[in-house]
Order: sequence, then C-alpha cells, then structure tokens
Amino acid sequence: MIGIGEKFPDFDKIAVVSLDKGKEFENVSSSSFINDDNKWTVMFWWPKDFTFVCPTEIAEFNNNYGEFRDRDTTLLGASTDSEFVHLAWRNNHDDLRGLKFPMIADTSKSLAEDLGILVAGEKVAYRATFIIDPQGIIRWVCVNDLNVGRNVKEVLRVLDGLQTDELCPCNWEKGEETLTSALEA
Repeated sequence: MIGIGEKFPDFDKIAVVSLDKGKEFENVSSSSFINDDNKWTVMFWWPKDFTFVCPTEIAEFNNNYGEFRDRDTTLLGASTDSEFVHLAWRNNHDDLRGLKFPMIADTSKSLAEDLGILVAGEKVAYRATFIIDPQGIIRWVCVNDLNVGRNVKEVLRVLDGLQTDELCPCNWEKGEETLTSALEA
C-alpha cells in the first residue's frame, strides 16, 4: 500500500457530481485539486455501492462537508463501481441524494491498484482514507476492514493536527495547545 510521504498518484476519472439531468457526470483529475498552494484533499474509498455500512460513512462525510470546506480541504469519495451504479444509488438512497462532493468511479481499478487498497480476490477497495497536502504528498492513511466503518470526526481531528504543522499530543483536539520540542525550547 502507498504510504505517508509518497506522492498521491495522478488520475483522471469520471464522477457523479449531480442528480440534475444532463449534469450528472464530470471528469475529476488529480491536477484539479493537487498542487493548489492552499488546498488539502481528503479522499475516502468504500467497497461497494448498494451495501449497508458504506452509506452510513458517505452520509457522515456529507454531514461534515462544511467542516472540510472550512479547513480549505477538497473532499472526494470513490469506489470501484461505475458512475452509472453511483448515480442509481444516489437516486435510490435518501441519505445520498444531496451529496456535496463527487463520487469517483474507478471501474478500471487502476487508481485503487496504484494505492494498493484492493482486497485480494474480490478486487474491491478497502475502506481507505487519505489526507493529501497541497503539494500532493500523502500525510495520513487509515484503512479499515470491510465490516467496520470509519470515524469521520477522527479524520477531521487528524486533518486539524496536520494543518497546524506542529507537534500534537495523543487525543489532541483543535484549539488545544500543541507541544514544544526540546530543540525549540
């Protein structure tokens, strides 16, 4: 699996961005959000559309969309399902109709493969979350087993810590003091 300190892979994928007829799909590429001097990116992956745990996570990321935006962070969701399956799911599921971020379709599985997050055999993505800094470098990776949903508040907490560019102790929360190293004292 690709890790911390590595450059996030370049990609250009189709995504569902709207339910409006004729405006459902757009291309989303790494060049449209990486290397923006001020923007961070959070990309999260789920295994399959039309399942049980996945919509709870997607809805929770959407509920916190404003929190990511307030942190100058682009939010992206992705799976290996097609854009047509994404669109059908959004139309079919009450919690997904009003999504404010793109649902990227990695039908070729090329990006998931580059990231090293494909489940052996079934070739669906693990529940992986990447925090990418404005220079396109991965600063945090968290991967959950297929049966366990992630904690969006923890993603925000880690993003806050990374954005301080300071030492953050265990259980640190935004607004709390950071640490000073012996070298700085």
